[in-house]
Amino acid sequence: MEKRYQVFVSSTFQDLKDERREIMQALLELECIPAGMELFPAANQDQWTLIKEVINNCDYYIVVIGGLYGSLGPTGQSYTEMEYRYALERGIPTIGFLHKNPGSIPANLSESDPKKKKQLEEFCELVKNKMCRYWENPADLGSKVSRSLVKLTKKSPGVGWVRANEIVESSSAEILRLKNRIEELEAGIEAARETAPAGTESLAQGDETFQINFTAVAREKQTGGAFQVFDAPPAEQAYAFKYKASWNDIFSAIGPLMIDEAGDETIKSGLNTFTIERNISAIRKHAGFDGKDIADIHIKDSDFQTIKVQLRALGLITKSQRQRSVKDTDTYWTLTPYGDAVMTRLRAIRRNPEE
Repeated sequence: MEKRYQVFVSSTFQDLKDERREIMQALLELECIPAGMELFPAANQDQWTLIKEVINNCDYYIVVIGGLYGSLGPTGQSYTEMEYRYALERGIPTIGFLHKNPGSIPANLSESDPKKKKQLEEFCELVKNKMCRYWENPADLGSKVSRSLVKLTKKSPGVGWVRANEIVESSSAEILRLKNRIEELEAGIEAARETAPAGTESLAQGDETFQINFTAVAREKQTGGAFQVFDAPPAEQAYAFKYKASWNDIFSAIGPLMIDEAGDETIKSGLNTFTIERNISAIRKHAGFDGKDIADIHIKDSDFQTIKVQLRALGLITKSQRQRSVKDTDTYWTLTPYGDAVMTRLRAIRRNPEE
């Protein structure tokens, strides 16, 4: 889009009419929008409030200093200096143009008031601290304004103004680009739901089995009434077991726990439940459980860690990114899009054709 920059032109007025005319012409030739006191409309608000609003809307600021300090504002400084300081405060790129030979300026266009003359000298020193150029006559000033502004726009591009129809055309193109990108991402997400991550072909999965080791605790059965007091808790004894389960069965058992997300303890509890359901008959047949209760069951921690790593490597689960309190040190897991699709296929109830 083609931009047009708005430039605020600040100076005393009566003594620099020709110079301001040259500047305005130079800005128009650069297709810039000039803003200055001679262009201000009549308004009800006070002068300084209006000046600040115009400066706020400008991309660049130009100050031209001749032999006069100018009329004083409410701060005791001239309006020209107040404008310059305000532009600096707002961070607007500025260029100062100082007269090359102040002594050659006619007396009627130079300060005669000693106080204002000193203020003018101090103002010139302030302007010299930033980018500034020196001019001799109106034509020279117009030429230097043009060249300086071209360099400044390249060094510090402003926001600028554009035609409304160009914004609409640009916005439409950007909306179309974003729409296409969204469609691409959605297609990628859908593909991710149906396709295993690359590199998982060599990993154990599906109906292949994994041996899980666990311990079951046998406890002496209590006898007597519900309110009987025992001298010592019932004796307990742990026995080691092992069994094999397919990766599909393992994931089918704990996958639903991670539809939202689940911590390690929740997942381990789910695996313990799955283990006892698969092995309840074998445990009860064990000699150590003859006439005893099954007090507890725990799968081996290293096997639990291996199961988590394998499911993560298969692209079925991932660490949750949800922010939690610093006191919560548990690790949380959630299904990937692919894991959600696999879990749904494994757990969904299929229709019986005979019915």
